[in-house]
Amino acid sequence: MRTIVHLSDLHFGRIDAKLILPLTDLIKGIDPDLLVVSGDLTQRARSAQFKQARQFLDTLPVPQIVVPGNHDIPLHNLFNRFLRPLDKYRRYIGTDVEPVYIDDEIAVIGINTARSLTFKNGRINQQQIARLRAHLLPLGQHRIKIIVTHHPFDLPAHIGTKNLVGGAKIAMQSFAECGADLLLAGHLHASHAGSTVERYPINDYAALVVQAGTATSTRGRGETNSFNVVRIDDQQVTIERFGWNQERGNFVRITTTTFQRHGAAWLQLGGTENHAPL
Repeated sequence: MRTIVHLSDLHFGRIDAKLILPLTDLIKGIDPDLLVVSGDLTQRARSAQFKQARQFLDTLPVPQIVVPGNHDIPLHNLFNRFLRPLDKYRRYIGTDVEPVYIDDEIAVIGINTARSLTFKNGRINQQQIARLRAHLLPLGQHRIKIIVTHHPFDLPAHIGTKNLVGGAKIAMQSFAECGADLLLAGHLHASHAGSTVERYPINDYAALVVQAGTATSTRGRGETNSFNVVRIDDQQVTIERFGWNQERGNFVRITTTTFQRHGAAWLQLGGTENHAPL
């Protein structure tokens, strides 16, 4: 069994400061095997914001897999945006923008989908897919294989396709060949857990897609601040969504959704269990 805390869209520079201490205390209490942050650590990629994000990460358990988002690339400084897009990210957060974590039960591969040429959308290219294949293909089937990006590969049908990462269809074919199990992402400040079976009908393959909302930003886009706890064993994955409860002054578990492996596909087991109301 492995436990992953999945945070996204921290947006230091535009955070709700009262959430920080309850969030860090709760994560320490969960004591995850791995912490994942799927991008947008800052609001405008400024040094002070990266420093704040670094200080926050330093209070949390390790190991950590952290990837950049589109907000971590400078917006207004065009010289830095196109010639040094992730210099500050590398200076303060991590030199490796596509980190890897592998143990006896899980293999987690980070992919940088943020691009200088687009202000919001992301992309995965052939070189990144080749690197992913090199990591995952030799591992066999006994590990749960997890891909972390900022931009999503799949979303509920009502959201549409414009927010999907560019190159998603081609990448999904390689994901199927590698036996990728979980796709963790953020970007939309909206929580979601589901299967790729409808959007990407690839033989009997279906990955589990897990979207995290924004953990700390004041820009909730209609959803409360939230994060995910992903509990993994060989045949079953449980997604616990924690959301901010104003009255309690803490994050509380609000939903639990369980998925089970059926051959090469991950399919939801029963309905979503609701817990404490927000």
